Amino acid sequence: MSDKDAASVVSKVDEREKIIVRTSIIGIIANVFLAGFKAVIGVISNSIAVTLDAVNNLSDALSSVITIIGAKLANKKPDKKHPLGYGRIEYLSAMIVAAIVLYAGITALVESVKKIIHPETADYSVVSLVIIAVAVVVKILLGRYVKAQGEKASSHALIDSGADATFDAILSFSVLVSAIIFLTTGLSLEAYVGVVISLFIIKSGVEMIVETLNEILGQRADAETTRRIKSILAEEPEVRGAYDLILSNYGPDKNIASVHLELPDTMTIKELDILTRKVQRRVFKETGVILTGVGAYSYNTQNDDAAAIRDTVQETVMSHDWALQMHGFYLDMKAKDMRFDVVVSFDVDPNESIRTLTAELKELYPDYEINIIHDIDVSD
Repeated sequence: MSDKDAASVVSKVDEREKIIVRTSIIGIIANVFLAGFKAVIGVISNSIAVTLDAVNNLSDALSSVITIIGAKLANKKPDKKHPLGYGRIEYLSAMIVAAIVLYAGITALVESVKKIIHPETADYSVVSLVIIAVAVVVKILLGRYVKAQGEKASSHALIDSGADATFDAILSFSVLVSAIIFLTTGLSLEAYVGVVISLFIIKSGVEMIVETLNEILGQRADAETTRRIKSILAEEPEVRGAYDLILSNYGPDKNIASVHLELPDTMTIKELDILTRKVQRRVFKETGVILTGVGAYSYNTQNDDAAAIRDTVQETVMSHDWALQMHGFYLDMKAKDMRFDVVVSFDVDPNESIRTLTAELKELYPDYEINIIHDIDVSD
């Protein structure tokens, strides 16, 4: 990566942090005001649903504070101990946010059930209804804004907060509807609406935890990104195929990759070096992915018999449903050596599948040493 590319990365990271901090501060201010108004209304009107809605807004404000702290820590410069930076801290902050949401939901559920067992009559005023209605509108606008900024900054924490705010608007609207029903019919749905709100908050917290855990554990790389990278590599005339593309994530928008290219057996190390540097620059410029490792498979270019054998081998391999792809085939006819890789489905035992293929090919080509490498289905 050139100095210019490195400077571009730093600039994007700084801009991303500014977006996250600015958006989170707006969220904190809005949620604190909403929580304050709703808490007052909840106490005055003796409404458990409004009070729980206020607590939910307060947890949203706390979540925004943690998002800011996470963004600041994640933007720390790499050092000897953490040479790839601190980007993954954002996943930990997102986990804390999810835990807060889950705790708020469980607490709200407990309080709502208590109100069902020991009901209390609410007393709404016109002013309280107007404030709740305004809160619904504010939450809708806030949710759209935060989610849009989250997508712009590729921040899972902001995207989750935006979706949560939009969802909060729906919950606040349900509180408003229950209040209107009580005023017009005398039917109190307070505690029951509180239960519904609680369950949705819990569901949101669990989903956030699962999503963040998937990020920490490592998910299958985005198909659109991997296909774009392979397309860029395949555009080079020397490249017959790009395989074994592995993306490692070290925080939002910080992806490092390695890949194998299938290249002619006549290519020199000098030519390979030129090609490697060229594709690394292109991939980073067009996708933002840092291609740190480029391995090479050679393919036969001067032997028609090798091509015919390759076709037979591929037909044999791909006759099995669990064989997803064959690549890296090379045949040394003098040394009687055949080698290639096979991508095997997760549904079968890889060792057994390799033994099966080796036995089948040994029957077809008994004079050859068969060397098959099992590859994992890591990317599309």
